[in-house]
Amino acid sequence: MITKIGCSNVCSAFDLFVIGSRVTDKLVFTQILAEEIAKHDFTQDRIPGQGFLVMPPEIHASVSAGDGLRSQNPAAYIPAIHRNKVDLFLKRKYAGTVTYCACVIYTIEAYKLDPEVLADEIVTLNGCTHVLVAVIASSSPSSPLSPYRLVANLAGGNREAQVWSADEIRAKAKESIEFWDKYCVVAG
Repeated sequence: MITKIGCSNVCSAFDLFVIGSRVTDKLVFTQILAEEIAKHDFTQDRIPGQGFLVMPPEIHASVSAGDGLRSQNPAAYIPAIHRNKVDLFLKRKYAGTVTYCACVIYTIEAYKLDPEVLADEIVTLNGCTHVLVAVIASSSPSSPLSPYRLVANLAGGNREAQVWSADEIRAKAKESIEFWDKYCVVAG
């Protein structure tokens, strides 16, 4: 089967101005991503078709980290609109060196079932076999969900959150707060 990857409406990693992880070499990135998709068994995902693929180190050179260490210098930050609200982000020049990269990728069938996907978006993905939902390139060993995204998922924004145990939720919340107290999302 030929893999055709579409990009979700929330994935901005290929844009010129990006909040978070940015793809800097589309050709290399998409080639490695396609290889990893071919190796992944989407039937074995916790929610079938919702894949979380940890990428091999070879992909690190094709992305810019979506985070950097927080600074006490106000000049290190820029305001930007993200998810319909103004927030402060670390300037991209302060992004850390990528040490970890993962991609959230869904089969087209699983993507159609996502509670936040609109019907008109599905039309634009006609012919795609998989949908890239997020690129998570981090300068730390991993990058947990932001507190906002964690709560949004728990409030119905992601089908996988429906099967998390109370212990998993507490662990994810602790990891999120500890990480985001130290790191900040970059933009630029």
